[in-house]
Amino acid sequence: MTSPPPRVRVAAYVIRRHPTPALLVFDQPAFLEAGTQVPAGGVAPGEDPERAVLREVAEETGLRGVRVVRRIAVDGRPHPETGQPRLTTYLLLDAPPDGPSEWEHRARGDGGDAGMRFVCRFAPLPLAYQLADAQDAHLRRVDPRWAAPGEAAGRPDGVGPLS
Repeated sequence: MTSPPPRVRVAAYVIRRHPTPALLVFDQPAFLEAGTQVPAGGVAPGEDPERAVLREVAEETGLRGVRVVRRIAVDGRPHPETGQPRLTTYLLLDAPPDGPSEWEHRARGDGGDAGMRFVCRFAPLPLAYQLADAQDAHLRRVDPRWAAPGEAAGRPDGVGPLS
C-alpha cells in the first residue's frame, strides 16, 4: 500500500530584534489545547514557500511589513495526532522594529482560519517554554543561544538542516 504524499507546509520564525530578540507567537483562545504556536500553514499548488509564509503570517496575525531572510530547515515529522505525512519548510523572517508587542487578530477570508481569533505577542528569546508540535526545534539554527527548552535533555526533533 502506498502512503499518501506529504502535506506541504511552511512555518515562520518572525523575529523582532529591537530592543531584544523576540519571536512572534500566538494562542487561540477557542483552542487553548492547541498550545502556543508560530504562524504556519499549507502551501497552495504552485505557490513558493516564501510567498506562502508571508501569506500565513498576514492571515494568522495581521502583521505586515515582514521580510523573508532565508529558509532554515525542512522538517518531515508526521502530524502529531493523525500521523499523516507532512513536509514543513521553516523560514526566518525579520519583523519591523515598531508596532505593538501584543495584539489580537481575527482571521479574514474564506480559508479554514476565517473568523478565528489569534492572541499574538513577541516572546523574548530564548523562549521560557516549548511551542506546540515542537515548532521551536529549529531556533538553534538561527542562533545557538535560542535552543529550544528541553533540547539540553536530549529531546529528539527528528529533523535536519537544509542541504
